[in-house]
Amino acid sequence: MKSQGKSIRKPTGGRLRPNRGKRKFELGSEITQPVIGATSRKVLNVMGNGSKVKVLKENVVNVTDPKSGKTQKAKMTTEVENPANKNYVRRNILTKGAVVMTELGKAKITSRPGQDGEVNAVLISE
Repeated sequence: MKSQGKSIRKPTGGRLRPNRGKRKFELGSEITQPVIGATSRKVLNVMGNGSKVKVLKENVVNVTDPKSGKTQKAKMTTEVENPANKNYVRRNILTKGAVVMTELGKAKITSRPGQDGEVNAVLISE
């Protein structure tokens, strides 16, 4: 169980004795690493009677052309660059800021696929 509660260590390194255990609202979730592939999503129930959609696999991206302002769907083929982690490029893991190769050219992802449930990108002029 992943907790986002208070640390049991002081800034000096000493130990704090917690006066209570973990709580439901401090519960975190496992990270989602969306990859390029046949579309697959996961719907989660979150606190406050809401829901969150996570992308598990996606091969279509909503690409916006900044010059014309038009948005259209395009197929992703591969990942070219990822400033978050160079190993994500090899594994085709989609994160915000990643540069992917599409039918229309290179595009930079502007959404958070593991959080937003969709992949949006802006076309990069070369």
